Amino acid sequence: MAATLLTASTLRDAIAQRTRHALQCGALQPIETALTHIDDGGVRFAIREVSSLARKEAARRADAPASQGMPQTPRRNPFLPYDDDLCVGELSSTHVALLNKYNVLDEHLLIVTRRFVPQEALLDHADFAALLVALRGFDSLGFYNGGPEAGASQPHKHLQTVPLPLDAVGAAVPIETLLDAAPPDGGRVPGLPFAHAFTRLELAGSATGETAGQDAQRALDAYRALLHAADIRTTEVDGVPHQRTPYNLLVTRRWMLVVPRETERVDGVSMNALGFAGSLFVRDAAQRETLARIGPMTALARVAKPARLNASDER
Repeated sequence: MAATLLTASTLRDAIAQRTRHALQCGALQPIETALTHIDDGGVRFAIREVSSLARKEAARRADAPASQGMPQTPRRNPFLPYDDDLCVGELSSTHVALLNKYNVLDEHLLIVTRRFVPQEALLDHADFAALLVALRGFDSLGFYNGGPEAGASQPHKHLQTVPLPLDAVGAAVPIETLLDAAPPDGGRVPGLPFAHAFTRLELAGSATGETAGQDAQRALDAYRALLHAADIRTTEVDGVPHQRTPYNLLVTRRWMLVVPRETERVDGVSMNALGFAGSLFVRDAAQRETLARIGPMTALARVAKPARLNASDER
């Protein structure tokens, strides 16, 4: 099916139309949650208990290669080919927009490369150009899980966006309660007890042509600077820059945050980029209690690299 070329002005209506269709045909399978809050470290964390998370994990296991000692089969790539019923449209000549099949948050969008590119490849100008179409479409949070240790569930390169606010209570992005304390030129955010790099952005709410390209370049330059500041090491694979350190990226029209990662889970609770925005997901009440006991901010510190490894701290 030929996909429609999306613009910032047409994106949200296209998402709504495709959502109605995907729900009707069963392609979209929303996951119900129960929302609670835990206040920790100056942030009101949104904790969503995902009662049917097992459904998504079962699908992931079905897509995984056979176990060791058994005949190996390639892992199925849900993005090649993608499900037409989930396709919102084209963001560019290089990226398409898909609905997240197992969405916890409404209007959860996947920004996927048309051809296979590894998730560990660094983001480039085309990635940010596609992302900015989504960010301009409506106020939203863009995020990227750089590798399995950072919460990536698919090896095919994809960014994601979710609408703001993430929670009706408090800041649009819960972690924003701490961001105002960061220096005007960025760097470290007081109160975040793990390695990270932060900068403020001024991306136009709408743009076309040359301005859009300039904004994508501005975002790309900020991203590269943050990778360096957070000591995200890189390498080349077949001439393409790749990460050597797993990391999470958060982007809004107003700011960007990079967090280097060490591991995906703490005491069985998986964390991706949304955790560093202040939005965490647990399987059941037992995991929610685990988070309450550890403290969400401490849990984030345990899956991220220690603050002392932040390059800006070492100078």
